[in-house]
Amino acid sequence: MSTLERGFKSWSERVAVGVRRDLGLEPESPLPPEDLARYLDVILWTPRQVPDLPPEVLEQLLERDPWGWSAVTQEVDGCAVVIYNPRHSSGRRAVDIMHELAHLLLDHEPGTVILSHDGSIVMRTYNAKQEEEASWLAGCLLLPRVALLKVTRGGMSPAQIADHFGVSEPLATFRIRICGVEAQLRAMAGRSRRSRSAGRS
Repeated sequence: MSTLERGFKSWSERVAVGVRRDLGLEPESPLPPEDLARYLDVILWTPRQVPDLPPEVLEQLLERDPWGWSAVTQEVDGCAVVIYNPRHSSGRRAVDIMHELAHLLLDHEPGTVILSHDGSIVMRTYNAKQEEEASWLAGCLLLPRVALLKVTRGGMSPAQIADHFGVSEPLATFRIRICGVEAQLRAMAGRSRRSRSAGRS
């Protein structure tokens, strides 16, 4: 069951368009997470860039269990740093990083992160509501509804949309469905047919 508050989804769509406007981008333009990170003065690191991280921890994170974590945000010398998993695909990394940036945009309190003795990352605290909010906002930032409507109407397939926006095809397909884009296009086509029919009568 969704924990998103009334109006949050519409607000997220406005944020996605507003951020693009601030960056000089069109609503349907791709928004690479790296560009948003620079705009927010957020540093992006892989584990290899983390100072003084023990070799055994690096091995655990990148070699032994590279699929057991995605990204975390920490404060380093007063700056927000997103540490992401470089072993994931480019589409997955985009979601991982954007999810963390969404937490920052939402001013969420970061969960407590600890490294266990074997180098695995463990979340000591987890806020389901904040995670759902960040996931939804990240999806909007990567694939705004207004952009999906335009490119889908222009004939782009989910695979082409995924390639254009730098995300995975499953995410593109999910966003098209959850935003009701195809339903709106069918309704628009129906109104257009009825209008043409009325004009011929």
